[in-house]
Amino acid sequence: MTADVRPDPEVTAILKQGTVIPAHPLALNAQRKLDERRQVALTRYYCQAGVQGIAAGVHTTQFAIRDPRFGLFKPVLRLVASTVMEFQRTSGKRLIKVAGLCGQTKQAVGEAEFAREAGFELGLLSLTALAGANDAELIEHCRRVGRVLPLFGFYLQPAVGGRVLSYNFWREFCEIEAVAAIKIAPFNRYQTLDVVRAVADSGRGSEIVLYTGNDDNIIPDLLADFRLDRGVFRFAGGLLGQWAVWTKCAVELLYEVQNCRSNGGRGAFEILANSAALTDANAALFDARNQFAGCIPGLHEILRRQGLLAGRWCLDPDEDLSPGQLDEIDRVCASYPDLQDDDFVRSNLDRWLA
Repeated sequence: MTADVRPDPEVTAILKQGTVIPAHPLALNAQRKLDERRQVALTRYYCQAGVQGIAAGVHTTQFAIRDPRFGLFKPVLRLVASTVMEFQRTSGKRLIKVAGLCGQTKQAVGEAEFAREAGFELGLLSLTALAGANDAELIEHCRRVGRVLPLFGFYLQPAVGGRVLSYNFWREFCEIEAVAAIKIAPFNRYQTLDVVRAVADSGRGSEIVLYTGNDDNIIPDLLADFRLDRGVFRFAGGLLGQWAVWTKCAVELLYEVQNCRSNGGRGAFEILANSAALTDANAALFDARNQFAGCIPGLHEILRRQGLLAGRWCLDPDEDLSPGQLDEIDRVCASYPDLQDDDFVRSNLDRWLA
């Protein structure tokens, strides 16, 4: 039997140190075709903003890129990987490349094989396609993918296609040696605790790194200590759709949290005071009032305003902002200027688009 692929120690070190990992959107033109120039510009934006990881082929990139009508999964991942590697060559800085992996086992394994060949170090494994599988079948699926590419576990909220996953599933998942990290994104505090407990009880808490994907609870997650019998567990960083926009400010936020921790918690109340603002902004961008129907167009709208995208087009012509969502986006943009990095984008945009 083929053994699990173990994570690169340098990748694990970066994950443990904690970083911002934006979930990379898809850049399209008015004909809903890939806009390679702006796709590259987006990746350059994230690199220059100070992230140490980028996730592509994930929900924010639009799962439809896998549809044979579009055939964009491989071209988009290649573009992101080549742009990141170009940045690494010129800056000397290492970034983690995370590929979204979807579908039944054959598809997920095939995507993992391609991602590995393209230079991605981790696979963010969605279990959406296995809605009817039991825990044993899910674990076997994860093991087979983990023999190809190290895994970034993923608890996706049901509102956007995820499924409820038990403590027992996560406890078994932690036994897979290919697992390097878990993105916890159920938008649910009880289910978030299930994963943290499973990692703690597995005895692999020093190996498996926790990343928040709870876009509705970013700051409290980053500041939280989970004090369990086996020790204290924390989120090292985040892999977030919210961090696909205003990314420079997201990097600065994580630095603030890390400095707060290194100074014995000094400044925690000031950081926590910004939590409501970030959650309010996320509610508008993600279209929480409409069960997240407009979440991808909402992110696109911010990037369009900044000039990084030419429009907020999605592959599905019917996917756009929900009624009233534009007004909500206007409101939060006016209310929370400190969350936004417009000046940073404006001063670099021409170079990123070159």
